[in-house]
Amino acid sequence: MRRTRWQSLLLVALVVGVLAALLTTELSRRGPGMPTVPWLVAVVELLISAVVFSMGWAVRQFLRGHRPDLDPIRAARTAVLAKAACYTGALLVGWYGGQLAALLLSRDVPGSGPRAAAAGVAAGGALVMAVVGLVVEWFCRIPPPQDEQRQESGGAEPDPSPS
Repeated sequence: MRRTRWQSLLLVALVVGVLAALLTTELSRRGPGMPTVPWLVAVVELLISAVVFSMGWAVRQFLRGHRPDLDPIRAARTAVLAKAACYTGALLVGWYGGQLAALLLSRDVPGSGPRAAAAGVAAGGALVMAVVGLVVEWFCRIPPPQDEQRQESGGAEPDPSPS
């Protein structure tokens, strides 16, 4: 599994952000607008980030030899969870960031201040989730096999020719 590139996450956030801003603006023109973002969203995002980080920390300890009892399947699942946290965080940054941008640009809409604040806090929590996902992916990184062979042979390149 390849590591997630931050550029891919940025692209996801920007595309979803533009779509969310357009949708929020259109709904504000036609009717009551987007529903209010509950403050609990940011709390849940931060809780998910904490769980992902703690699972990643356990994998990091396992790879450094400090926790030999960790199941390797759990480590693989943690890597997949980290990737999911990256993309979910990026998607939610775009969604709530787009709403925030639209609400800040249309200050004349009544009640947009508290809605913008809640969307901003939710976007911040989503950003934390995406960053934690990237960090935990880094925790779950295993050195390539040729690096292990090089370390075992004292730093010399392994002989690629068949014997």
